[in-house]
Amino acid sequence: MPSELDLFVANPEYPATLRALAARGYIRRFRKGTILIHEGDLGDTLFILLSGRVKIYCMDEHAREITFGVFGAGEYVGEMALDGGPRSASVITLEPTVCAVVRRSDILAFIAQYPEFSFELLSKVIQRLRLATRDARNLAFIDVYGRLTRLLNELACPQPDGRRRIAERITHQEIASRVGCSREMVSRILKDLIQGAYLAIEERHIVLTGKLPQRW
Repeated sequence: MPSELDLFVANPEYPATLRALAARGYIRRFRKGTILIHEGDLGDTLFILLSGRVKIYCMDEHAREITFGVFGAGEYVGEMALDGGPRSASVITLEPTVCAVVRRSDILAFIAQYPEFSFELLSKVIQRLRLATRDARNLAFIDVYGRLTRLLNELACPQPDGRRRIAERITHQEIASRVGCSREMVSRILKDLIQGAYLAIEERHIVLTGKLPQRW
């Protein structure tokens, strides 16, 4: 029976260079709620996700959390520490996850053989930096309701009946971490949107039944 790595390497949906790099790593399986990376630690490994989902986040001294992104199979995390510096954020698994873990020395050897991957890696870093810049701008210039509805619109997928459904079962606390507010504020806004028939909860999934109002 083929392993998760065999299936990943053979899957043409993923970039060829990423599949070739994953083949140089070793397999690690993690339970839900496992912290893969601790912010501030020194590290020299890259985690390529073969299956599962992880969350990248930071937490302050008051246990307030900000989420920078949720990533699944075909993505990788830990690239910011490949310069030998400390980890810039923490990473935790949201469900059972399988990774190909690649050491920095193997990545450097891979780039020497496939220099085009360095541009892919740079593009990924730039993309995530742009997202971080956008999120920082939103925190500064957009109110909580605006940030929340923007997130819901980004996550929602069109359905045959014309509505939009968020595939992941996202909790109020997870929403609060992503938009930078309290869980109580999220609960209050979602309750009002449900009462206004803009949202519905079906089997623990948020469904957007209509266009969300611009103001709350």
